[in-house]
Amino acid sequence: MSAGLILSIIGSYFLLLIIISIFTGKKSTNATFFTGNRQSPWYLVAFGMIGASLSGVTFISIPGGVGNDYMSYIQIVLGYFAGYLVITFVLLPLYYKLNLISIYGYLQQRFGHYAWRTGAFYFLISRLAGSAIRLLLVANVLHAFVFQSWGISFEATVVISIALIWVYTFRGGIKTVVWTDTLQTFFMLAAVGLTIAFICSGMNISLGEAIHQVSNSPLSTMFYFDDWKAGNYFWKHFTGGMFITICMTGLDQDMMQKNLTCRNIREAQKNMLSFSVTLVFVNLFFLFLGAMLYLFAAHQGIELPKNASGDFIADQVYPIFALKSDMGIVIGIAFILGLVAAAYSSADGTLTALTTSIYNDFLNPYKYSDIKKTRIRQIIHFLVSIAMLATVIIFKYTLTSSAIKQVLFIATLTYGPLLGLFAFGILSRKKPRDIWIPIICIISPILSFYISTYSPTLFFGYQIGYELLAINGMITFIGLEVLSIKNNSAQL
Repeated sequence: MSAGLILSIIGSYFLLLIIISIFTGKKSTNATFFTGNRQSPWYLVAFGMIGASLSGVTFISIPGGVGNDYMSYIQIVLGYFAGYLVITFVLLPLYYKLNLISIYGYLQQRFGHYAWRTGAFYFLISRLAGSAIRLLLVANVLHAFVFQSWGISFEATVVISIALIWVYTFRGGIKTVVWTDTLQTFFMLAAVGLTIAFICSGMNISLGEAIHQVSNSPLSTMFYFDDWKAGNYFWKHFTGGMFITICMTGLDQDMMQKNLTCRNIREAQKNMLSFSVTLVFVNLFFLFLGAMLYLFAAHQGIELPKNASGDFIADQVYPIFALKSDMGIVIGIAFILGLVAAAYSSADGTLTALTTSIYNDFLNPYKYSDIKKTRIRQIIHFLVSIAMLATVIIFKYTLTSSAIKQVLFIATLTYGPLLGLFAFGILSRKKPRDIWIPIICIISPILSFYISTYSPTLFFGYQIGYELLAINGMITFIGLEVLSIKNNSAQL
C-alpha cells in the first residue's frame, strides 16, 4: 500500500469521527462531558467497551504473540471473566449507590482526603503509561509505513495522532466516546474477520478446515497445568487475569466512566455481563487469527522477524502480513482501519477519563461559574494531551519488549495499591490513619517489584507472573490493617 492511500484512509476515518462528535456534542454542557447525562443505551456501551478493552495492543500483540506463547493468553482471559463478575455485582452497585462521577470519590468518603488523592494519582500514572504504550504501538506502524517516507519524524507523527483525538473529544467528552467506541469496535472486528477470510482463500481451505488445522497444531495449546513454578502456569494466569480485570476495569475511571453513563444500575449490569461473555469469544477470535498468520507463513514460506533470543517479534507479525505481503489492498485497508480504531478507542477514553479525574479529584472547581468551569476543563484536557505526547516519546526510546507484556506489568505495579485500598474499604470496618496511606501505597509497589525481580532466588525457582498484582494489593491491604484504628461509625 502506498503512503498516500494509507493517509487518505486515516483522514476519512477521522472525518467520520469528527462528524459523530459534532452531532453528539450538540447541547452539551460541562456535566455532559463527564457523565453523558446518564442516557447511554447499555447495549451501545457494551459493544463499544470491547474496542476500549482490547486496544491496539490486543489488535497487534495478541495475534503476534501466538508464535511464542501459543494460545496460553486464554488462561488470562478466563480470569478476566471472573473479574467482570466481581465488578458487576460488587463494584457497580457501590458506584451507583454513591452517585459518583469519579469513582475515587469513594476513597474520600471511606478513608479521607489523602486516600482519595492517592487513589486518583495511581490511576493517572497507570492509565497514562498504559495508553501511551498502546498509542506508541500504533504510532510506530503509522510512522514506518506512512510518515517516514515523507521525511516526517516520529515525534511529529505522535503530535498529529493526539491532535486528532483532541479535536473530536474536547467538546462532547464521554458522550462522544461512547458512540465513537462503537464504530471503532466494528472496524477492528471487521479487520480481523476479513484477514482470516483472505488467509483461508490464500491457503485454499474453508473456515472449517482452518479451524481443524489450528486445533491440530501446537499453536492451539491453551492450558498449562504441569509446572506450578513456571510463569505460564494456569492458576497464575487465571488469578492474575481476574485481578487485572478488577483493577484495570473496575477500579479504572476510564472504563467505569462509560458504565456510569447508563441510565441505572440494572442496565449497567446488563452491559457488563453481556460484554464479559462476548469478550471471551472476541479474544479467541484474535488468537485464532494469530494461529492462522503463522500457519499461512509456513504455507507460503514467509520468514517472520525474530529477536536476538530467537523469539518472534510479536508486534511486527500482523503489520507485515497486512501491509507488506501480497494479501491484497482490501486487507491493507481493513488493517489500517482496525489498527487506528483499536488505538484511538483506548486513547480517546483515556483523555476524557484523565480530564475527569483531575477535574473532580484534584481541582474540584464547582464553586466557579459554568463558563469558568468549562474553561478549566478544556485547559485540563489540553494539558493531558501534552502529557500523553511526552510519555509516548519517552517510551519510544526506553521500552523494548512486547507491548502487551509492558502494559500488564505496569498494571501490576500501579493498580496494586488501588486494589488494596478498595478491598480494605469494602471488606473491613476499620479506618486507617489517612495521613499514612500514601506511604503504604508507595512502599507496596517497590516491595512488589523487588519480589517479582528476585522471585526465583527467593522462592526456590518459583517465577511470579501476573499474580504479582494480587500480591501488591495484599501488601497494601496488610499495611492498611497495621495502621488502622477501630472506627465503629465507618460505613461499608
